[in-house]
Amino acid sequence: MDLGEGLRKAIARLKGSTIIDSKTIKEFNKELQKTLLSADVDVKLVLELTKRIEDAALHEEVPPGISHKDFIISKVYEELVRLMGKKYEPELKPKRILLLGIYGSGKTTTAAKLAKFYQDRGFSTGLICCDVSRPAAYEQLETLAKQANVAFFGIKGEHDAAKIAKAGLEALKYKKVIICDSSGRNTLDEELIKELKSVANAFKPDEKFLVINADIGQVASKQAKEFDQAVKIDGVIVTKLDGSGKGGGALSAVAAANSRVTFIGTGEKLNALELYDPNKFVGRLLGIPDIEGLVSTIQEAIKEANIKPEEVNIEELNFETFYTQLKAMSKMGPIKNMLSMLGLADTPKEVIEQSEAKMKKYKAIISSMTPEERKDEKLMHDAGRIKRVAKGSGTTEKDVRELLSDFAKMKKLLSAFQNDRNLRGLASKFKGLNLPNQ
Repeated sequence: MDLGEGLRKAIARLKGSTIIDSKTIKEFNKELQKTLLSADVDVKLVLELTKRIEDAALHEEVPPGISHKDFIISKVYEELVRLMGKKYEPELKPKRILLLGIYGSGKTTTAAKLAKFYQDRGFSTGLICCDVSRPAAYEQLETLAKQANVAFFGIKGEHDAAKIAKAGLEALKYKKVIICDSSGRNTLDEELIKELKSVANAFKPDEKFLVINADIGQVASKQAKEFDQAVKIDGVIVTKLDGSGKGGGALSAVAAANSRVTFIGTGEKLNALELYDPNKFVGRLLGIPDIEGLVSTIQEAIKEANIKPEEVNIEELNFETFYTQLKAMSKMGPIKNMLSMLGLADTPKEVIEQSEAKMKKYKAIISSMTPEERKDEKLMHDAGRIKRVAKGSGTTEKDVRELLSDFAKMKKLLSAFQNDRNLRGLASKFKGLNLPNQ
C-alpha cells in the first residue's frame, strides 16, 4: 500500500465513525502512524505530527459551520503540509545550474527535464556533460538533449570535468540557462568532493541542486546534509516519486535537514517534472482534485504533441478530432497520474490498465481508417469497412465495433454537455481547449 492509499483509507474509516471521542482519535492516529512509518517517515516526526493532531481534535474548538470530522481532516492536511516542507518558486531568469548526486539518483534524466522546463518557459537552454566517470553518460545526455530540443556540449574521452565545464560555458555562452550534469559515485567520497568543487569553481553556478531518488526514504536527510557540508547546495530535486513507497520519507527528511525540495520527478517522460508544492502534493495524497495541475498538464501535452489548439476543438467530434485527443492524452503520462489530479487516485489498477490498453487499440484502429471515414463515422457502420479496418490495425472486428459503441456514447455525452450551462461554465476554466460558444 502506498502513502496516499494508506492515508485515504484511514480518513475513510474516520468518516465512517459514528462518534468522535478519544478512542476514535487514538485509533485514527495509529493508522496514520502505521502508514507514515511504512513510507519511511522518521519515527520522531510521525509521533510529533500525530500528537498535534490528537491535541487539536480533543482540545481545540471546532469552528462553526464545520463538522468535527472535517475539522480533524483539515488538521491532518495542515500537519502533512508542514511535514513535507515549503513551496518552491524559482526565479525565472538567466542562470547556471549544477546538478549533483550519487549513482542511481536519476541525475542525467533530471538534467534534461530541467532543461526542457526552462526551454518551455522561453529561455534558450543548453546542457553540459561533466560526468566523466559513468560509461555512456555522454551518449545518454546527448540523446536526451535532442529529445528535449536543447543544446548539448561535451568532450568525449576527456577526464578533466573542470576543463569541460569551462569549454562548455564558452560554447553555450549565448544560452540563457545552462545546466551542468556532474559525475556521481556510489557514495560521497573525497575524490567526488574534490571533483565537484573543481567543477563548481570552473562553472560558477547560480544554483546547485542535489538530485535524490525517492527510494532512499529518510536517508535523504543524511545525504542532503553531507552534500551541503561538502559543496553547499541550494536545494534538492526528488526523483521517481511515482514508483516509490518511500517518497513521503524522502520529502519529509529533506525538510527536516533544513533543505528545500525544489522539483519532483513524477514519471519517465521529459515533461514529468513539477515545481514542488507541498499543498498540491498532500492534496493528491488525500484525494483532493488538482484542477490547476491537470489544466497545466493538458496544455503541456498539446504542445508536446505538436497539436494546434483548433485541432482539439470538441465542437464537432469525429474520429479525426478524437484521434488528436488520444495523441494528446498519450503525452500526459500515466493515466494514474491524471486520475490522481482529478481526486480519483483509488481507481482499481485493472481498470487503469484496461483503459491504457484501450487507448492504444483505438489509436491503431483510427490510424487504419481512410480520411473520409475519420471525418464521417457513419461510413464505418458497414461490415466490409469494419473488416478491412480490423485487419489493417491488427485488431478484431469486435474491437472496432467496441470503438464505434464508445464513440456513440461520447457524442451523446458531448451533446448533453453542450446543452448544460453549468457544466460548460466549469469546463471553460480549461484554457486552450476551444470550447464552442453558445
